[in-house]
Amino acid sequence: MTDQEKSLNQLYQKDIARKDWCPGCGDFGVLKALQKALVELTIPPHQVVCVTGIGCSGQIGGYINCNVIKADHGRILPLAHGIKMANKDLCVLGVGGDGDGVSIGMEHFMLTPRTNIDITYLILDNQRYSLTTGQTSPTTPQGTKTLSHPKGVTDEPVNPIVAALAAGATFIARTFAGHVNQSVEIIKAAITHCGFAFINDFSPCPTFNKINTHDWFKEKVFYLKDKYPDYDTKDKIQAYTHAEKKDEFALGIFYQVEKPITEPDKPLVDLELEGIDYNDLLEQFM
Repeated sequence: MTDQEKSLNQLYQKDIARKDWCPGCGDFGVLKALQKALVELTIPPHQVVCVTGIGCSGQIGGYINCNVIKADHGRILPLAHGIKMANKDLCVLGVGGDGDGVSIGMEHFMLTPRTNIDITYLILDNQRYSLTTGQTSPTTPQGTKTLSHPKGVTDEPVNPIVAALAAGATFIARTFAGHVNQSVEIIKAAITHCGFAFINDFSPCPTFNKINTHDWFKEKVFYLKDKYPDYDTKDKIQAYTHAEKKDEFALGIFYQVEKPITEPDKPLVDLELEGIDYNDLLEQFM
């Protein structure tokens, strides 16, 4: 680690809250990978805005020293979109859970990628609503018995990778919280991608998900680049094929293409504020 990286690493860990995730939570691995990626990309904390959601994953904003905005449930992407439009020079990250992103936030997840706004969105997927003690989430496998479905889940789970492909994201990847070093490289690729980048991370919950554990994932995951050296990340059909597999789970970059991005003609931070009459606004909202 260079001196610059050491300095940035200390900055990202300065004055953070106590990490109160359960021992063994996959979110620890995601936090470490995200912080390491930002350090290796030499992006200083004051240039990063992290928009976080509700639930266990939403706590990540308290454990990394950068600009953080806590979004309402399911509203990560509209906030992240607005921030990037206001100041395109910022590194804008969205971090939320499967319940946050593909349940109440599904509308935004299906619409925002079409704009190809230059932001990075991570869903920390533990297949449960864990903060509220383990109810079924949209990604819970069919047949799983949970607190809210004691006889087993009847619905087919949402596949975030398939959804992102359908929504038009220009960078789509999957990571596993137990593989920190590999996740660092994928997160770096997402952040440096010019356009909407999506990462679905398998982040096991050791408290309320005793099925999809770290060991369970380790036996079932593989990396696309290792198993398929000729894999073409521009081939959307190939990406769909691997995303839909249920007996094993591909990790790495599924899909990446370059398309025009959405950005403001004149960022809001550059607009002149002099000569604006705020009286009508003050009367309306105060």
